[in-house]
Amino acid sequence: VVDLHAITVNQDPKVLKNNIRETVATFIASGIDPKKSIIFNQSQVSAHSEVAWILSCVARMGWLNRMTQFKEKAGKDKEKASIGLYSYPILMAADILLYDSEIVPVGKDQKQHLEITRDIAKSFNHNYGDTFIIPESKIDKNVQTVLGTDGRKMSKTYQNTIDIFADEKSLKKQIMSIVTDSKGIEDKKNPESCNIFNIFKLIASEDEVKKMKKNYVEGGYGYGHAKTHLLNLILDLYREERKLYSELIKNPGHLYDILLKGEKKARIIAEKVLRRVRSKLGY
Repeated sequence: VVDLHAITVNQDPKVLKNNIRETVATFIASGIDPKKSIIFNQSQVSAHSEVAWILSCVARMGWLNRMTQFKEKAGKDKEKASIGLYSYPILMAADILLYDSEIVPVGKDQKQHLEITRDIAKSFNHNYGDTFIIPESKIDKNVQTVLGTDGRKMSKTYQNTIDIFADEKSLKKQIMSIVTDSKGIEDKKNPESCNIFNIFKLIASEDEVKKMKKNYVEGGYGYGHAKTHLLNLILDLYREERKLYSELIKNPGHLYDILLKGEKKARIIAEKVLRRVRSKLGY
């Protein structure tokens, strides 16, 4: 749960605390079993911060200057962006290298972060001897870029996400805000250029996708119909997950207990790598 990354932009502490709980509940409701997978918040394992600093002494300004995500998030007034936002990829590299990660599943937009992680690891290994495993990225072509409600990549930065665990009223509002063109109900439409369809096809079965395509092409099917169709699909498909999430979020003590147990397990792994790094540096 990347609560260190979160503060690269201003955060309300109360909101951040709630977001941590929601993230843990989302992981578990989505099928991640804390008995099989370690769930912890980044800020509680201090090795992340220490290794990030060490790696920042190996990374080069030129590498960071090439990072497109910083340019996108900082916008035109990048001089006012935080140092943390600029050096974000170094902390991400620490997140990866601290656990001897061999394969890292990412979206297309994160591939550049994996490349700089590899560059940093190779540079450290060259300077101090074999220390870090050089990770490989794994990108699922079907979801390498998930489009949001406005046609851009789905991101909380752009506020174009769909929260499948939101209450039904909020979920409906998010879906009904999906941006479409101005074609009328009777007009034939191109499904591949429609933001609703691009989200729908990520979660629908092949038969459902074919039916939806047919509706678009034949006409007599409005965007309001398509949005309702998507809403009903999400409510039906994630019924059990939404129920579990609702139960989890009402029990913060249980969520904190999961984080505490995860923190202890993560510390053991991370500190083993940290000792290896310190030894190479002569500490």
